[in-house]
Amino acid sequence: MSKKHKRFETTVIHEGYDSQKMLGSLATPLFQTSTYTFESAEQGERRFAGEEEGYAYSRLGNPTVTVLGERIAALEKGERGLAFGSGMAAVSAVLIALTKTGDHVLCSSGLYGCTFGLLTMMNDKYNITHDFSAMESKEGIRLRIKPETTCIYVETPINPTMKLIDLQMVAEVAREYNIPVVVDNTFSSPYLQRPLEQGCDVVVHSATKYIGGHGDVVAGLVAGKKDFLDSVAMTTQKDMGGIISPFDAWLLLRGLKTLPIRMDRHCDNAEKIFEKLRNHSKVANVYYPGDESHPDYPIREKQMKRGGGLISFEIHGGKVEAQQFLNKLSFLKIAVSLGDAETLIQHPASMTHAVVPEEARQEMRITDELIRLSVGLEAWEDIWEDLDQALNLL
Repeated sequence: MSKKHKRFETTVIHEGYDSQKMLGSLATPLFQTSTYTFESAEQGERRFAGEEEGYAYSRLGNPTVTVLGERIAALEKGERGLAFGSGMAAVSAVLIALTKTGDHVLCSSGLYGCTFGLLTMMNDKYNITHDFSAMESKEGIRLRIKPETTCIYVETPINPTMKLIDLQMVAEVAREYNIPVVVDNTFSSPYLQRPLEQGCDVVVHSATKYIGGHGDVVAGLVAGKKDFLDSVAMTTQKDMGGIISPFDAWLLLRGLKTLPIRMDRHCDNAEKIFEKLRNHSKVANVYYPGDESHPDYPIREKQMKRGGGLISFEIHGGKVEAQQFLNKLSFLKIAVSLGDAETLIQHPASMTHAVVPEEARQEMRITDELIRLSVGLEAWEDIWEDLDQALNLL
């Protein structure tokens, strides 16, 4: 089977690894080494000078990590992929690579709390400013672009409000100004959405979530053009050192093999739970990209395969009622993160987005009554029974 004809479900298992080059080992070997030996001093010199391919030190490259990078690049339809020690290490490396003192970043109207914190720190320390845009129209985006804008950073679906951004529209405007577009694709995974195919330039993932899928690894991934990621690899990754360990890369390769199967089950369960939540008397609003009445549903049909496994909903009440609801749950886990086999539920205003000032949270529509639900792989009936009983106790 030629490489160009491999379908997603095949690529996710095979890309980047040839067992015959590794003594016939079916599983990708774990190269748990910090350094590598050279045949001669001259070879070491050539490796460090970039004149000869090969490994020199695991902060600069590792065979297990290389397979992971090649696989995420293939899945996202990029030219190269890089792996990092966390999602925020990936985000930091990309944003710092794209900016310098005095530059400006234009962001979607909602961001993960730590991404917001990073941008705030970049502003305070290095005068790299940022603004937010709803990105609902080309003209709206153009109005927010400044002469010093060097990056457009987008989440879609936005965490945790589930608002969608039309990536093709954003990319078209960005090309008018020769500005790269970076997309956090964590909520969808490359199985449901591939931003590079929509014209964007760089994709970042918290691989801790759906890509790992089992709640046992913290990691980040980036995919995009080779020239840019070559530069990142030799600067903000190498010198800042936010690398992934070989074992964590090995865990992600193992988790990736079941990504399509897991994502379909997450979506199946989420669609059923959404229907139940929207009809519950204790629930005020439900936000889910798979909702055909969602104002952004046409965008979902355009760029996402399905609605995903994340649902946000508002209960009647406020923070006290939200926390009471969470405390009444029986087996569903109160925890941040998402994409695990287990259903996870949390209160964004006081957990993942607590770092965001209250006024900014309100502008992002992260209310005190908002709950974020990562629907797991359990029987959907059991998930619903636990949610239902907790809601009915309010």
